[in-house]
Amino acid sequence: MTGLVLEGGTLRGLFSAGAMDTFLENGIEFPYIIGVSAGIANAVSYVSKQFGRTLEYLQKYRNDPRYMSMRNLVKEGAYFGLDFAFDTIPNELVPFDYDQFSQYSGTLLAGVTSAETGKMVYLNELTDTKTWEILRASCALPGYFPAIKIDGKEYYDGGLRCPIPYAKAVRDGCEKLVIILTNPEGYVRKLKLSYVAMAKLLKYRYPALEEAFLTRYKVYNRQIEHIEHLEAIGKAIVLRPAYTLKSFEKDEDKMREVWQMGRDIAREKLPQIQEFLL
Repeated sequence: MTGLVLEGGTLRGLFSAGAMDTFLENGIEFPYIIGVSAGIANAVSYVSKQFGRTLEYLQKYRNDPRYMSMRNLVKEGAYFGLDFAFDTIPNELVPFDYDQFSQYSGTLLAGVTSAETGKMVYLNELTDTKTWEILRASCALPGYFPAIKIDGKEYYDGGLRCPIPYAKAVRDGCEKLVIILTNPEGYVRKLKLSYVAMAKLLKYRYPALEEAFLTRYKVYNRQIEHIEHLEAIGKAIVLRPAYTLKSFEKDEDKMREVWQMGRDIAREKLPQIQEFLL
């Protein structure tokens, strides 16, 4: 079985969305998809077979204060307008095809981080509601989102504990992986002062999250090393952007450029990917 693994990265995820749109154009479907944050959020439009949907709604609403703004932070306790992004857009403005989505017969997993334990939890994205509570949780980066409650338990962004959930795919039986990263080759994550500050703020209410924040950069760098090894021995095909992307890109032309880069790089890898899926 070949699995599709998706890194997050806020608007860097437009690269992944572009790659998945190339997959749609070429009839490429994966029996197993796993991701965190923007990665899995963009994957649902791939599963619903809605070409260009991610680019469409981000170009239309990225600069709308209902989507991202300090006003939202004051009003909802989140920089992102949660109800606007996860309810108004999919259910009114850029309609999501729930019927097509429900026809997917594979595995679709969203990684989230337990606020209580600090451990990774994988939820079945196919069971999500029409207000996308699981996606909200997977995208809930502390400082930008509040913790999201699902069945009485609180969760944060899955990328906090496991930025690239390829190991779960391997444990679930994927012998081959197609991994879409949102940072370029050679990128090394460092411990940021903002991580240290957020760890201090969180430790009083969520003690288990302090360690996750402080070690996040180490986990990421180890994962990249292992992914490069899998790529070298022919067990993984890795798609990466050609240059560093902005997580909070505002320019609509740049958004399309990033999306197109994902499409182009996926097109270059198509023969290898098709062979993986045989």
